[in-house]
Amino acid sequence: MYDWAELRHFRYLLAILEEGGLRAAAEKLHTSQPNLTVQARQFQENAQVRLFRRLKTGRIRPTKSGAAFIALARLLLEHRDDVIDALIAIEKGDIQSVCLGCSSLVDPDLLRHLCMLHKSLLPTAIVRPTHGDAVQLVQEILEGTVDAALITLPVSHPEIRVEEIIRDRLVICLCKDNPLAEKACLDKEDLQQNLGILYHPERHLDAHERLLELLNGVGIHLREYSRASHPTELQALVKEGYGFALIREGTALDPQLTTRAIAGVNWTVDTAIIYHLHRFPKSIPVMVRKFRREYGRGASAPLPAASRQAPHLAPRSRERAAQLSFADDEWRSNARRKAG
Repeated sequence: MYDWAELRHFRYLLAILEEGGLRAAAEKLHTSQPNLTVQARQFQENAQVRLFRRLKTGRIRPTKSGAAFIALARLLLEHRDDVIDALIAIEKGDIQSVCLGCSSLVDPDLLRHLCMLHKSLLPTAIVRPTHGDAVQLVQEILEGTVDAALITLPVSHPEIRVEEIIRDRLVICLCKDNPLAEKACLDKEDLQQNLGILYHPERHLDAHERLLELLNGVGIHLREYSRASHPTELQALVKEGYGFALIREGTALDPQLTTRAIAGVNWTVDTAIIYHLHRFPKSIPVMVRKFRREYGRGASAPLPAASRQAPHLAPRSRERAAQLSFADDEWRSNARRKAG
């Protein structure tokens, strides 16, 4: 569809926008200014976009599209580098096997899709799936026994790269025959009286503490509750009458159960792929991009590696409903101080 667009167009235009002028960009790229002018004009005419405007001083100023182009071009060129790095590693025989993990609070089907995707990219490499708790998987990635893992946020470690993939809404799970199931959504008062089941804190202590903060923030204070280690256990406790539970929207439910939104809030559970910041099989970044494209939903756009940190999820509002994530700014700052 866009066969006229070549990587050199992105490299040239990125230099023009970063350097703020054609002359400086030409010097940086060791090419002529007329050549840059032609390439820039061809790309903008073919794409029907205007990426910069010339100022009277001779400098250029990025347009709104040009400002977006900077981040997108960096991402594209980084993807090019990742693909070449993967090919070189495959040629050298550096990727004989990969170990891909999944934390207990993540849909295990995602791990199955992740393993199949890596096999499609590199059929000769052995894929070893593994399951574990969040802290365990982070430690195994740091030790090099696990190459990448699907995990529920928040995760904060200076040596871990976090690639947010999926953002699911958090909803209430209850029995279909419960009178409150007749309501379209449940009030906070309904939760205070009926919320009685949470995942065991040891499954993901940071996420557990963050959840309690969210609940306390809207006046829901839990002193005692039942604990589950797996979604099936959690649903069994709901069926047996031990109270309501919080669950990811879209989770496969027992036929006797249903879910309802929480009025006035829109909390999310965020899933990411994590891997070591420096030591990882070169096929991992390519796999992550393809996985995000095929299975990602609701997550923020990926950042170029130069500016990539732990996901930066700020609280947002919609109709006075505080939209919070297990991985918002305040929580990440506190987590970094604890880790420091």
